[in-house]
Amino acid sequence: QVQLVESGGGLVQAGGSLRLSCAASGLTSSMNPMGWFRQAPGKEREFVATISRTNYRTYYGDSVKGRFTISADNAKNTVSLQMDSLKPEDTAVYYCAADATRGYTITEAHMAASTYEFWGQGTQVTVSS
Repeated sequence: QVQLVESGGGLVQAGGSLRLSCAASGLTSSMNPMGWFRQAPGKEREFVATISRTNYRTYYGDSVKGRFTISADNAKNTVSLQMDSLKPEDTAVYYCAADATRGYTITEAHMAASTYEFWGQGTQVTVSS
């Protein structure tokens, strides 16, 4: 059974930091790349970051570049998102996602939610001003 479980969300003041983790189980060797998306109330799901678990290349959405860092630990089958210099506009539910069919090379398609076959349940991040 394929499962992605996020953890690490919470409430933080603007300028603070949070670290999200995503634990993968089942078919883990095929989950590559893996990424993070977020969705705020009334808005579409937004691309945050993605990482290839083979060559560790990364790609970030413009709104988080320079503030967020995605990383992968293949021994533990986890992908993490370090979020620094948080802003109120970062408030959203954050979702972990995995692509299991297109190979490990990141392409423009990996900026789209529709590319990913597997999703976690989401974790809430709230940034107060």
